[in-house]
Amino acid sequence: MTGPTEVRERTIATNGVELHVLEAGEGPLVVLAHGFPELGYSWRHQLPAIAAAGHRVLAPDMRGYGRSTRPEATEDYDILNLTGDLIGLMDDAGEEQAVIVGHDWGSIVAWSTAVLAPERVLGVVGMSVPFLPRGPMPPTQLMRMVLGDSFFYILYFQEPGVAEADLGRDAAVTMRRMLAGLGSGNGDAASASAMANDGRGFVERLGDVDELPGWLSQEELDHYVAEFARTGFQGGVSWYRNLDRNWELMEPVGQDKVELPSLFISGSKDPVLLMSPPAVMDGWLADHRGTIMVEGAGHWVQQERPQEVNDALISFLDSLET
Repeated sequence: MTGPTEVRERTIATNGVELHVLEAGEGPLVVLAHGFPELGYSWRHQLPAIAAAGHRVLAPDMRGYGRSTRPEATEDYDILNLTGDLIGLMDDAGEEQAVIVGHDWGSIVAWSTAVLAPERVLGVVGMSVPFLPRGPMPPTQLMRMVLGDSFFYILYFQEPGVAEADLGRDAAVTMRRMLAGLGSGNGDAASASAMANDGRGFVERLGDVDELPGWLSQEELDHYVAEFARTGFQGGVSWYRNLDRNWELMEPVGQDKVELPSLFISGSKDPVLLMSPPAVMDGWLADHRGTIMVEGAGHWVQQERPQEVNDALISFLDSLET
C-alpha cells in the first residue's frame, strides 16, 4: 500500500518522446517543469508537500534530461514541443486542466503554455524567470546588439558542440559550480568579469565553493552529477538554441496577455533578476496573485528555501479553489 505523499516513478510516452516522471498524491493536477541544468528531482521538496495539500503532482525529467528521451535534432526542443510535452502529461493523466509551475527554463515553458493553450491551464506559477513579452527582433540578434563582443552564456550556448563539451568535461565540477556556486546569490552571471571576452569558457567563469551550502547535501549533488555524467548536456543546451525559432513560433500569440491566475516567485539574490526584472511583466498578467521575493535565496529557490516556496504554492493553489 502506498501513502498519499509517497513519490512514485513511471515513464509516460507522449508527444513523440518518453518522459520519466515523479508522481505523488491524488486530486487536481499540478505539473512541475524544471529548468537548466536540473531534473524532476529538483522538485523533491515540493512533491510530498503539494500531494499532502490534496493534489496529484507530476514532475518530469523534461525532454533532453535525465531518464527522458534526448532527441538529437535541435528543433525537437522548440517551444511547441516543450509545451506539447506538458499537455501530453495532462492527457495521460486524464485531466483537461492543470496548474503549471515552472522554474528557470521551465518557467518559460509554463508561461508559454498559458498563452498557447489557456483552455488547458488552471493557473501558472513562474519561478526565477518572469513572463517575458515577445521582443521586437529575434532574441540572439537583440543580445548581440546590446552586448557587442562581450561574453554571454546564452550566445556561447548557440554554437553546436562547444557548450556541451565545456559543461560535460567534468560533470562533478560543472554541477557543483552551477548549484552551489550560483546558489544563495554566489556568483554573478552578469558581472564584468563573467562577461569579459577573454577566451574562457562558461564553467571556468562560475564561482567554486569550498563547502556545499546547507540546502544541498553531498548525496543530493551526487544524484545530479551521476545523471549528467551519464546523459551529457546536449539536450539542455538545445533549448537555448531554439530561442530565435521560438520567437518566430510565438508570433501568433505575441501580443496576448496571460489571462489566467498567476504567481511569480524568485530568490532576492537570483542573478536572473538583473537580466529579467519582474517589472517586465507589468501590464501582461491579467490576474496576477502576487510576486514573492524569498529574501536571501539565490537561483535554485525551490531547493534553497522549500518551506517558503511550498507555502506560497499551496496558498496559490488554495486560492484557485475559492
